[in-house]
Amino acid sequence: MGPSLILIHSPFLGPMTWRSTARALEAKERRVHVPSLLEVARSVPPYWPAGVDSIVRSAADEPVILVPHSNAGLYVPAVVDSLGEQVRGVVFIDAALPGAGHHTTSEFLRRLTNADGLLPPWTSWWDEADVAALFPDAHVQAEVEAEQPRMPLAYYDHLPPVPHDWTAPRVGYMWFGQPYDKGAARAAKRGWPTVHLPGGHLHMLNDPDAVAAAVLEMAGDWL
Repeated sequence: MGPSLILIHSPFLGPMTWRSTARALEAKERRVHVPSLLEVARSVPPYWPAGVDSIVRSAADEPVILVPHSNAGLYVPAVVDSLGEQVRGVVFIDAALPGAGHHTTSEFLRRLTNADGLLPPWTSWWDEADVAALFPDAHVQAEVEAEQPRMPLAYYDHLPPVPHDWTAPRVGYMWFGQPYDKGAARAAKRGWPTVHLPGGHLHMLNDPDAVAAAVLEMAGDWL
């Protein structure tokens, strides 16, 4: 059956974002794990080890392909460091690349932060109409919003470390829309294969079959 696929959600959202894609992959007879990174928001500085631990536990002793979305892309070097040769490849999806930073500014984040030092839920950062357009319907939106955590602003002071020489055996990058075209450009410059599936940042909720098929096509011989 080949390596298991570990679908890694952004720590600002939850496992629900990958639920339908996981089902689509399972329908294609692939083993899939969707670890929860919700403990990251409930942990203490430096925060990120809670996410890495959850991902590593989901891998058990199996060979795996990591499929991180959004901010979860920053966790890849630490996971690869922990799992070593178990990691057969990485498919970044609309993801922040290790060492390239993230797509929000400190000023923007400080304006959002409450007196308790916590950011509001991610979907409340943006205009309501823009957020609604990310989801296939109001029911799915409500399910995703119900599990999203409130992250501490201090999280951004403790992002996962990125060794200068970090590497993975095989890497690809899939992007849905801006600003992740910049990640795709960086990936292409490194010689990684890239693919564009036009859509919003949560496109895997809108067309899970297409995203699942694109992941499998990009993974190719890794599986």
